[in-house]
Amino acid sequence: MKYRITLSFLIVLLVICAKSQEHHQTYIPETDPLVLEKLEQWQDLKFGLLMHWGPYSQWGIVESWSICPEDYGWCQRKKEGTPGTYFEYVKAYEDLQKTFNPTKFDPEKWANAAQEAGMKYVVFTTKHHDGFSMFDTKYTDYKITDPKTPFHSNSKSNITKEIFDAFRNVGLWAGAYFSKPDWHNNDYWWPYFPPKDRNVNYDPEVYPKKWEAFTEFTHNQILELLTDYGKVDILWLDGGWVAKQPKAEIDKFYENRLTDNTSGFMKGTIVNQDIKMDELVVKARQKQPGLIVVDRAVEGKNQNYLTPENRVPEKELPYPWESCIIAGGGWSYTPNAKYMSGKDAIHMLVDIVCKGGNLLLNIAPSPEGTWDKGAYKLLKEMGQWMDVNSEAIYGTRAMAPYKEGNICFTQKKDTNDIYAILLLENDVIPEYITLESIPPKSGLHIEILGNNQVCSWEEHNGGIRFYMPEKVRNANIEHAISFKLRITRK
Repeated sequence: MKYRITLSFLIVLLVICAKSQEHHQTYIPETDPLVLEKLEQWQDLKFGLLMHWGPYSQWGIVESWSICPEDYGWCQRKKEGTPGTYFEYVKAYEDLQKTFNPTKFDPEKWANAAQEAGMKYVVFTTKHHDGFSMFDTKYTDYKITDPKTPFHSNSKSNITKEIFDAFRNVGLWAGAYFSKPDWHNNDYWWPYFPPKDRNVNYDPEVYPKKWEAFTEFTHNQILELLTDYGKVDILWLDGGWVAKQPKAEIDKFYENRLTDNTSGFMKGTIVNQDIKMDELVVKARQKQPGLIVVDRAVEGKNQNYLTPENRVPEKELPYPWESCIIAGGGWSYTPNAKYMSGKDAIHMLVDIVCKGGNLLLNIAPSPEGTWDKGAYKLLKEMGQWMDVNSEAIYGTRAMAPYKEGNICFTQKKDTNDIYAILLLENDVIPEYITLESIPPKSGLHIEILGNNQVCSWEEHNGGIRFYMPEKVRNANIEHAISFKLRITRK
């Protein structure tokens, strides 16, 4: 079984491209040995924190998207009391900079809660699509440290630096979310034209100097983050429509549009927006050797892992991946948000890990700079479970058949140790468990994590059946229980 896992990992690295049925994308493995080593370490971490935060939190609305002139229910301009016309609304939205003052910002408290939950890395929104920079950039005044922003005089005003420092201090990796599109920048949404959709509002091939200025701006901001903010492990780029587009793809898109009878706004057009990613990544890794780059939704070698959004794939995926999931409310702050239960979060984490992925759980800070009580409660419950069961999570890899009923399998990547994690319903522990996918072997030892209890077992129809000690059946075990299966040699 160890041989099969090792072979499957090598196939991911050596095959030039592996087709993804989940994303309909091609995964192209990285060749830089430092990045491959870093990516292997990242796959050991399993559990991270994502945070969307910006001035928009004051309105409790979706991040950035309400200033995009597309007509979807989730991005419509429905905030009560805001101006009715588009340009008036955008001005009111951008004026949120002048009232953003999160004086209760306490990144050390967040970092401690994340670390105690078992999280191993953080990905923070240094800049979302609206262009507001949550760091002290030299290249725009639309930022947290500008005098127009009340929080600029606070000793913790450089929010990205404070977050990265706090989380690194408790042992977590630092990841920088960065939006490639910038709807505030005049070289992306040029005021000479009105914005049409999420894309650049002019043709970069007709106005190449304009586009070159935006490309340089983007490179400068990213290199700033990778120079002035300490060790950065992950560059997590959003806005996959900002990418080099082959002419054939553009022609195909417009040909399909001519025959498409769908009315109303579409998701936007396809525009060739060559941001010179290959060049940028080279420069980025000169600053941060081994940097993991996630150019989301853009096929190519600069997408070091894939990111299913707000869902868990139905099956295992044959490449590095991470599900980014909302813990409660929305990606951005939502008043009176309801958070998922500890049981649901733990079951989801186990389900993701047994399929070979990582969980990136999103928590959105309030406009005052606090987390909801529900977020802390959820993380505490997850941490209590991880204190007992993390051995079956960290440093493991997917193992066929991945799942058998409500039992998930993982395997330590460097040993023959197998973990069977039983997802409990109503926290009832059965008298015995039957596994058809585990063949009976002499010397098989089955141990329950967290209490030093050993299960007796017997062969059953070519598989094994093992029995719960009475002490365990009567114990107060919540959500899931992990079993370690090891072949012992005398």
